Amino acid sequence: MNKDSEFSEWYTNILFEADLIDSRYPVKGMYVWRPYGFKLRNLIYGILRKIMDEEHEEVLFPLLIPKNEFMKEAEHIRGFENEVFWVTRGGSEELDVPLALRPTSETAMYPMFKLWIRSHADLPLKIYQIVNTFRYETKHTRPLIRVREITSFKEAHTAHATWEEAEEQVKRAIEMYKKFYDELGIPYLVTKRPDWDKFPGADYTVAFDTIMPNGKTLQIGTVHHLGDNFARTFDIKYEDENGEHRFVHQTCYGISERCVSAVISIHGDSRGLILPPKVAPIQIVIVPILMSDDERAMEVSREIERLLTSKDYRVLVDNGEERPGAKFYKWERKGVPLRIEIGPRDVSERRVTLVPRDTLQKRGVALDKLLEEVEQEMKEIEKRLSQRAWKKFRERVRKCEDLKEAREIVGVALLPWCGEEDCGKKIEEETAKDLLGEVVELRERSRCIICGRETERTIAIAKSF
Repeated sequence: MNKDSEFSEWYTNILFEADLIDSRYPVKGMYVWRPYGFKLRNLIYGILRKIMDEEHEEVLFPLLIPKNEFMKEAEHIRGFENEVFWVTRGGSEELDVPLALRPTSETAMYPMFKLWIRSHADLPLKIYQIVNTFRYETKHTRPLIRVREITSFKEAHTAHATWEEAEEQVKRAIEMYKKFYDELGIPYLVTKRPDWDKFPGADYTVAFDTIMPNGKTLQIGTVHHLGDNFARTFDIKYEDENGEHRFVHQTCYGISERCVSAVISIHGDSRGLILPPKVAPIQIVIVPILMSDDERAMEVSREIERLLTSKDYRVLVDNGEERPGAKFYKWERKGVPLRIEIGPRDVSERRVTLVPRDTLQKRGVALDKLLEEVEQEMKEIEKRLSQRAWKKFRERVRKCEDLKEAREIVGVALLPWCGEEDCGKKIEEETAKDLLGEVVELRERSRCIICGRETERTIAIAKSF
């Protein structure tokens, strides 16, 4: 199956066949993580946790939010009012106050911020949690991409003394997300969302998008400057050094399991998964090729397993009854980065065959050089995956001279834009594509594609999930 031309079918099949998730759970838009997929998820989020822990503390807030707290921030609620699941009964009794299943946690956290923050000495406050959130998604659901239960929502929330300090945190959050996706080899476009499409209640929103194999973009992270909007709603104040009480300024930023979907989709090929070594549940599979009663290949396989495991590689020896070809196919399907083949001749010559998943190019390696060769190959796999992904990404991001050209591009089209909502919505209407946002790092003098006014702004548009 061709991944690029049949992406939707490829994606559905590989999630199931590679034992990542099972979407047959009897609630629409919810699914079960299988052990192999959950290990992949945990390794990916382990990288994210390490980055977040550098300057945040991890917390855990309740899932349920009282309606009276949830409804306080009017603009925020308008953005989520059609997506909220409500709990209205406890056993057989009606609840006095209905409880929302969190779609996101601002209204759960900020009443507590009011209690925690008293003076300038309590700032900045920086916390995060990785939790499940619920949104009544009415569009066509797709596992890990568009779901009703987001099972792995990393949301960070910070509070600062001034708007400028909060803006510096936005910049740091952007750098954290760049570092995270660079670790995964996932390319990204960073844009500032237009005002009519920003996070409800934010001063502005910055988003990360990547391009999936079918040319559609997938939003894989957002960063929001909240100003003092929520602070005023929830009365979050601090006493400054002069004894005056001031509202804090806040930020929040989130990543969901779409980051897992991006790793699966962008690095995989028509044979199945290709996983970067640092997040692969099994990094190395050893396949002994046994002949009659000759057990030497198995003995050497166990010797290699002990050697590699001692260096903290995640290793599996496949001693099953399947033929070697079936084993090769199985582990290629599951994206194991490196395969080691050992046959009777290899044993005699004290050699093995290395097969990296991304190239499938076999090469012989002497046993006494195996450790250094494996270490180098792992680095090369990571490097090749990132380079290949960025190359494909850049090929699908193009500056356009007119709306017709932008309409025909499979990927992201860049157009000059004056910044006005009328012109932005006209671009969406004329191209039948979604407006991602302004590419802040790209400033070129031109004229708006709609109204002709001089501008230095560039807008990105694409079909999106």
